[in-house]
Amino acid sequence: MNQNHRNPLNIIVIVAALGYFVDIYDLILFSIVRIPSLRAMGIGEAELKSSGIFLINMQMIGMLAGGIVWGILGDKRGRLATLFGTILVYSLANIANGFVDHSLSMYAALRLIAGFGLAGELGIGITLVAEVMNKDTRAYATSIVAGVGICGAVLAYLVSEWGWRQAYWTGGGLGLCLLALRIYVSESGMFEKVKESSVVRGNFLSLFSSFGQFMKYLRCILIGIPVWFVIGILITFSKEFGEALGVHGVIVPGRAIMFHYTGAAMGSLITGFLSQKLKSRRKAIGLAILCVALMSYLYCSAFGVSTTLFYVIMFFLGIAQGYWSMFITVASEQFGTNIRSTVTTTVPNFVRGAVILMTVWWSWMSKETWCNTHDGNGVLNSAMIVGAVVVLLALLSVWKMAETHAKDLDYTE
Repeated sequence: MNQNHRNPLNIIVIVAALGYFVDIYDLILFSIVRIPSLRAMGIGEAELKSSGIFLINMQMIGMLAGGIVWGILGDKRGRLATLFGTILVYSLANIANGFVDHSLSMYAALRLIAGFGLAGELGIGITLVAEVMNKDTRAYATSIVAGVGICGAVLAYLVSEWGWRQAYWTGGGLGLCLLALRIYVSESGMFEKVKESSVVRGNFLSLFSSFGQFMKYLRCILIGIPVWFVIGILITFSKEFGEALGVHGVIVPGRAIMFHYTGAAMGSLITGFLSQKLKSRRKAIGLAILCVALMSYLYCSAFGVSTTLFYVIMFFLGIAQGYWSMFITVASEQFGTNIRSTVTTTVPNFVRGAVILMTVWWSWMSKETWCNTHDGNGVLNSAMIVGAVVVLLALLSVWKMAETHAKDLDYTE
């Protein structure tokens, strides 16, 4: 077992899980408080969707940049030291976010900074857990990390009931408290060994040094994009989809996120269990992506249902997209120790950043005449087109990807 004697495995998993808990809380919080916070700032009803897309895209741009910076630092400076930096940045940004008054530009700037900070938490945490766990059972550990962490979205919804400003302050406070827990975790033994060698660490450009290396990296990204198609479009804009579908009642985005992420927490554990039983990451992820396709179709076909049934559909959609932790684990297992943090941190953030392209594409198509075949509303048809494309690309990537179940990670590129 690859384990540092100072690092009891249960402590590593617990701290990583709590770190991801705070990460998800802060990451999803904007989607929950989008409407009340924008209304409080004086944004008109007609501009809620466009302003929301702008702000979430700013957060994702920050995550794209942060994913590269923190990932490289994780390989050059160490997993643990980098985690301290990520937590401090996003905690302070969220505290400041709670003081935003009527400035949309200031709101956007703080979401950019918060996104930059949030970009490092999950990838580096999964890297650390993957490197210290037994190769035959590490999928269980990473699934537990994600299963616990995803519950942060539920807390975000509950805290948001107190007010959107209080929710941001609470998120920042939780992050600062998490810093204290990091003193109980020490550095990965694999990294310490590589650090003492002469091998080049954290060379992001090496991922593009050959066609084969680039395609392996690209496949890691593509298999995760359906998850953020679901989160970034179907769930974040569930209110607009509910109106397009004629759902009986008003869909509250925060409640939709709570139901969806409760399902995602269960889905994370289920996918990890399947991976171990099937002894295959590829089979478990492939089945999950097919379930995402099925549940997305049901979601976009739920005309005239009750709000309760629509929330139930989002819950099962969450179970389907619960392969997020397995997807990140696979990315970590595909590359050597000297570039592992860079890959594991940049891959999920490029996936999250893909929300920018997907929302722009979805928004553009929804306004086009050829896409408006149902009561003049192209929201549903355009979403199904985007979803079909990303699902097909993900399935193709899984098919071409090398199996990494029980792979020994103690090697360099």
